[in-house]
Amino acid sequence: MRICFIPIDNRPVCTYLPKDIISCDESIEFYSPPVELLGGLDKNADAAKIYDWLQQIPFVDYAVISLDTIAYGGLIPSRRSRRSYDDIRIHLEKFKTVLKQKAGKIFAFSSIMRISNNDINTEEKEYWADYGQKIFEYSFNHSKYGEDSKECQKAKSRIPDIILNDYLDGRKRNFEINKLYLDWKKEGFFDLLIFSKDDCAQFGLNTDEGYELYKLGADVMTGADEIPLTLLARTIEKDVSICPVFLEENSKSLISNYEDISVEKSVIRQVELAGFKIKPYKDADIILIVNNFKEHQGEIVMKIETDPFNGNFIPPDKPYIIADVRYTNGADNSFVKALFKNGRDKNFLAYSAWNTTANTTGSLLCLAKVVYHSAILNRTAYEKLLMIRFLDDWAYQANVRRLIDKPQNIENLMMPFLQKAGKFLGWYPASVQFTYPWARVFEINVNLNMEEKDEFSRSYTFGDSIID
Repeated sequence: MRICFIPIDNRPVCTYLPKDIISCDESIEFYSPPVELLGGLDKNADAAKIYDWLQQIPFVDYAVISLDTIAYGGLIPSRRSRRSYDDIRIHLEKFKTVLKQKAGKIFAFSSIMRISNNDINTEEKEYWADYGQKIFEYSFNHSKYGEDSKECQKAKSRIPDIILNDYLDGRKRNFEINKLYLDWKKEGFFDLLIFSKDDCAQFGLNTDEGYELYKLGADVMTGADEIPLTLLARTIEKDVSICPVFLEENSKSLISNYEDISVEKSVIRQVELAGFKIKPYKDADIILIVNNFKEHQGEIVMKIETDPFNGNFIPPDKPYIIADVRYTNGADNSFVKALFKNGRDKNFLAYSAWNTTANTTGSLLCLAKVVYHSAILNRTAYEKLLMIRFLDDWAYQANVRRLIDKPQNIENLMMPFLQKAGKFLGWYPASVQFTYPWARVFEINVNLNMEEKDEFSRSYTFGDSIID
């Protein structure tokens, strides 16, 4: 099978993670633009060169497309771009023609522009540093109480007209582009089209836009960065059933940070989009363990505490994966300690605690779908991914990141965690490097040097422990 994949930007989770997941099955041919062509924090994707690249690849069975990359140059540029609707539409039509010629099926997603609730303009237009929270309050009150309400008018009065109008014009343009995509879906161009609500709250202009698109027949869901991965899982047309098990069963109706639906709905939505069948425990191929929160989701870096996992972890008696969502942006140290306590068992498949509940679940399901029924399992690639998730989601995000305030050499800080992760997994990389792709501490790239060792050259059946 051949898959074309155009990421949303050049972050490791958007570029290297999909490629590394697909590498676990050597029977799949994977085509993705060179990372230097993609957009980032301070640059737009080179759309002309991506178009040329697309023309050169062979015909693929599936194309998984992040439409923000094609339309605006990436996720961050989608919030900053000042291009007109007509200019973007003409540009998109060009890509539409070549995609028709290159792909059997097209799975795509487009974001509904988020509304950050702080005065940080790192990922927004410059005026967000002074008016970010005020715009968020206007958006919230506009959605909850209506434009003519005193709450909305009070919030509006705190924002200069020129700034609010610029912001609303950008939102309107992006919303009209999303409606254009919906027209293409109705024409039959997209086989699957998802509109994502990125970093959303219960009320807001983005939430209202999502509802308007839904009324027009769109498929709208909470999340963003993980959706290309969930769509990638969908391309793996193999029957795999799953049973979600929530460790805090009585709290699964609570809403996660940066989302507007319950943990249970967020997880189930990702499971369904990834193409899994949901079955009872006794009938399921895979058990999805969800380490959810009791009263509210914590966030270690923001110093938002929550009740950690408290108890012994008893592994299921069949293959299982773990979505650790008790905290946003990092693992639950108490749960990882309980997981590591008894060592790796033969049914352990994968672990994730990346960012939001949707991020964690979608990326985890993609790995599980590819690996579970892989035609030619590349055990080295698979083990590499397991190590990276522990080093990134647990070691760095939940521990080391708290100790630094700017990019710096963290190898010595990471080594104790590497030793613990290696002991659990049953192997150690020859060397490891940690870099900051966006020159900030929010995300790192973990680069492992995987030496060929005897344990990787052996013949495995799936589920066997790597520990002799």
